[in-house]
Amino acid sequence: MLVKLVGSGQELENLEKSVSSALGGLGLSDFVKVESTDDAAYKAELGISANPALCIEEESIEFKDMIFEGTVPDQAELSSMFASIFGGAESEGGCSTDSCGSGGCGTCSSH
Repeated sequence: MLVKLVGSGQELENLEKSVSSALGGLGLSDFVKVESTDDAAYKAELGISANPALCIEEESIEFKDMIFEGTVPDQAELSSMFASIFGGAESEGGCSTDSCGSGGCGTCSSH
């Protein structure tokens, strides 16, 4: 899974820090790749009109979508979003026996 951050400047730097902290807090830093771009063609492809933006890509299913643009959500909101997307347990970081349990999210083993 790839998280692609779009934009430039201080707002992008703030988003990069928040995303890194949110993924780290969930134990996902080693499993989710994060890249930054300010490519005009990429922005046009996803209809991005305001910076910064956060996009999620999954090559294995050819999925690419913009999740938000024009704002830097706080770390709690990002953590909640990533936990929802990746199936982790917000309060425990990564998976718990009550979440995916299959090992499919990449942060736990099968139970």
